[in-house]
Amino acid sequence: MSELFPILSIETSDNICGACLYFNSKKFFAANVVLKHSHSDKLFEVIESVLKVGETPLSQIKSIAVSSGPGSFTGLRIGMSAAKGLAQSLHIPIIKVPSFEALALQLSEVLADGSVFTIANKVGRDELYYAKFQINSNSYIFNQQLKIVSVNSAYLFNDNDLVFGNIDSDKINKKIIYRNISVPNAEFVAKWAEKSGKTLSVHDIDFVEPDYLKDFIVKEKKL
Repeated sequence: MSELFPILSIETSDNICGACLYFNSKKFFAANVVLKHSHSDKLFEVIESVLKVGETPLSQIKSIAVSSGPGSFTGLRIGMSAAKGLAQSLHIPIIKVPSFEALALQLSEVLADGSVFTIANKVGRDELYYAKFQINSNSYIFNQQLKIVSVNSAYLFNDNDLVFGNIDSDKINKKIIYRNISVPNAEFVAKWAEKSGKTLSVHDIDFVEPDYLKDFIVKEKKL
């Protein structure tokens, strides 16, 4: 078995608080809780549950795969902090997993070959994280690279586009958006790490940080 397996994966980039104990594509144990603002309370409960069901002590984990963004500032910090704490205590590497690509990998298992789709998640009121993909031989390729765009950039969306994400349909004049699919399930964070992250494992975790794409500034209220 590879030195990176079993993998413990973590997903906290948006509304899902998830973890997966992953051995391979035929043997994994995953739990995904969909509950807003639950990450700080539920993450370690979810991790403990998959380890218990998988009958695997934490000491046997060989690497941590963590969804690195873009996504919720708070959610990403919680997931990354948990991953770094576990990796440091176990002396194992971290694999940073790009959230949009893990979701694209997940969609590649259900969409027809050649399908083109967009992932569009809210940054704030007026901006989106945006990327366009195409299914290619049970995987994906980028049609347009991940970037931040204005929510008013209507030209980014065609009438026939498949759109996944947490953006409101009225913001982009699109009737159908699969809003319940905006981030990957935890098992696909692990699957992306298995497929693409073997050369990306990092032992020096001091420099591992989320990928926000944008600097967030905390504004102080004037008294």
